Amino acid sequence: MQKSILLLISIICLSLFSKAQSIPNFGFENWTSMGTYNNPDDWSSLNDQTAPSSIYTCLKGTPGVVGSAYIKLISKTVTGMGVVPAIAVSGTLDMITRQAMSGFAFNERPESFAGKWQYMAYGSDQGFIAVALTKWNSMMMQRDTVAMVYHTLPGMVMSWANFSIPLVYMSGDTPDSCIIVLSASQANGAPAAANSYLYADEIGFTGLVAGVKSDEMSKNISFSPNP
Repeated sequence: MQKSILLLISIICLSLFSKAQSIPNFGFENWTSMGTYNNPDDWSSLNDQTAPSSIYTCLKGTPGVVGSAYIKLISKTVTGMGVVPAIAVSGTLDMITRQAMSGFAFNERPESFAGKWQYMAYGSDQGFIAVALTKWNSMMMQRDTVAMVYHTLPGMVMSWANFSIPLVYMSGDTPDSCIIVLSASQANGAPAAANSYLYADEIGFTGLVAGVKSDEMSKNISFSPNP
């Protein structure tokens, strides 16, 4: 009886831990209505900035590959603003600089970032996906990069397909946070073009990389160029 109770507690704890470490709203099922448009829960976009023009670069697509919804990022021309790149950040996004400001708590060392996507770029535009796992360095009072990837989207994928992008580790530390950037435009500094798009659904991490003690100093986080 006692063993059964301990086993049940262990399963519950494992379930809670796994849930805590998953990407918030990874299937883009949850959206908040802003009246005339929707914003994905736990993700930031430029919708609030373009709302006065009734133009939105982050849309709720239906149905999802799995579930009822997915995220549609479409760069669009906005009067007085030019082409606004479609970008979504798992956390908070600075509306002025259009840079990722923060992410979510995360303390695993996954091997790859994976999911399902569709995308296409116009002109010389190109989309990208960026992921950074970081850890707060209390001695240096800065955030160190544990692993990251900056993956441009070459060619086009016009029907749902699986993707898997390996992370590049820079230290053997365990991270404490994660930032994910999905962008339909501006990879490697390319100018944004209207109608470039990136759709995504069921994103997550796969595999596991063992932590190894290292004397090499981690580099500071940097998404370059910034969206």
